[in-house]
Amino acid sequence: MKLNNYFKNFLENEVNLNSSRIKTLDERSEAITNFLKNSDFFKENYIDVIPQGSYAHKTIIKPVKTTDEYDADILLQLEEFTEWEAQDYVENLYKTFRASNVYRDKVSRKTRCVTITYANDFHMDVVPFMERHNQKYITNRHENNFELTDPEKFTDWLDERSRITKHHFVKVVRLIKYIRDYKRTFSVKSIILNTLLGEQVNDAALLENEKCYDDVPTALYNIMKKLKDYVESNYYMPTIADPSETGENFGERWNEDSWLVFRNKMIYYSDKITDAYEDEDLSSSLKKWQTIFGEEFKKPQTENSKVKQLFDGSMLTFTDTEETLADKNIDKKIDPRYKVKLRGRVTPKNGFRTYSLSERGNKVSKGRSITFSVTCNVPEPYIIYWKTLNRGDEALKNDCVRGQIQMGYSSHTEPTSFRGNHYVECYIVKDNVCVAMDRQSVFII
Repeated sequence: MKLNNYFKNFLENEVNLNSSRIKTLDERSEAITNFLKNSDFFKENYIDVIPQGSYAHKTIIKPVKTTDEYDADILLQLEEFTEWEAQDYVENLYKTFRASNVYRDKVSRKTRCVTITYANDFHMDVVPFMERHNQKYITNRHENNFELTDPEKFTDWLDERSRITKHHFVKVVRLIKYIRDYKRTFSVKSIILNTLLGEQVNDAALLENEKCYDDVPTALYNIMKKLKDYVESNYYMPTIADPSETGENFGERWNEDSWLVFRNKMIYYSDKITDAYEDEDLSSSLKKWQTIFGEEFKKPQTENSKVKQLFDGSMLTFTDTEETLADKNIDKKIDPRYKVKLRGRVTPKNGFRTYSLSERGNKVSKGRSITFSVTCNVPEPYIIYWKTLNRGDEALKNDCVRGQIQMGYSSHTEPTSFRGNHYVECYIVKDNVCVAMDRQSVFII
């Protein structure tokens, strides 16, 4: 059985990074940003600090074991130091942190980054990043070379997986990461896992079965079936190409023994998920899901959805104004033939640059404005509807969740008023049926 409410409860309470950790993560990122852009060593070449990896893609999960850490990657975007070799970037970044009383005892070096390790359960990797000769690079201090990268293109690729799966893909990634950390029966770097899962998602599946990504358990079931087929056809580790087309083989970060273990476990867990999903008896299906995820996978408690516990433990009542298409008497039947792309661009402001949200990990500061534009191949006539949903403690304290669905045009402008992880959605509606939609995450710091 699907057990949608069980999955929602499990994700919210056991898997997703909780608000207190998100707040700490954002504060640490902001502190590092202020430190670096004001440092004597880097301030002349400083451009920005950009969320990267799981931090940007919203796939970080809560530590499963008390000994676990969660980590976040940020890119330190710089103008190139023309007199430096590749190895100098990490080395000089390390020396800058070592010279600080705040970071001296927290910093260490890796191949491509420096790591700031905080008390409790998380650390942050700071990766030097720059453009050279119209291409984007990170640096490798051990091999003293510049490595081609394209974080914006990788994020766009993941966003496309989310669009195809009706924005359930990120939740599937979190669930498989939870299995990895809970079971400890296989290991895989998150970027490799994201890529392997993402490669199993495509529009063709929707043409075969338009409901194959309709909800989280269905998306999990179908993506894992595809992954099982893939690993079964590859006894030896295949080339795992970077989807951003840098030419990198992510498989070079792995080894054959780890691949074989991963291969066997993906077959095993896919079969377990299939068995639980296809079991039509509630009690039996629940036991099978609990075999996969543990006993915390359980029925949610009935609660008032308008009451929220904040990161400081206090309880807050707010007005739940979020609407769905059904509230507007609009049917939803996504047509895989139609493509829609929503792009946000931060508007100019004195002393600040304009930029595309996806270029900066969907990050923007308070006090700016974002113009969202829609492009699509849906034949006219159609109507565009917009939805802006605010999340996070600041929005709740100001009783400004929003989330109403309103008719609009092909562009839409919003202010950045509250810290937190928010989103904007657009819906393309023909004959009172939503045939295409897209979402843009907005991470306000």
